[in-house]
Amino acid sequence: EQLVESGGGLVQAGDSARLSCKVTGRPFAAYPLGWFRQAPGKEREFVAAISTGGETTLLGDSVKGRFSISRDNGKDTVDLQMTNVKLEDTAMYYCAAKTTAYTGEVTYSQRNDYNRWGQGTQVTVSS
Repeated sequence: EQLVESGGGLVQAGDSARLSCKVTGRPFAAYPLGWFRQAPGKEREFVAAISTGGETTLLGDSVKGRFSISRDNGKDTVDLQMTNVKLEDTAMYYCAAKTTAYTGEVTYSQRNDYNRWGQGTQVTVSS
């Protein structure tokens, strides 16, 4: 399967942006999904996760109250809605899928939980 992110770009601080990830190749609805980000010189950081049916979500501490994650199993997409973006949100954003050893309606926040990754989409926040 493939994961393809879209929606990145230049965003002004305080504005909103929406990232989308299209998953192709396998039954999308079966997988827990997540978003991570990586800024230059930093470790890849957990942003958000959503369970197979979308009933359970989890957000990283740095984005709680500003970001949300949702999925549309009919369209095979998972979105990251970003609001009130900050300069420190500048990073490459990656979509990830856990295609093995998962449990329904559980979210996963560790990088090593995921075995499929997209190529990433850059988000740059300007002041």
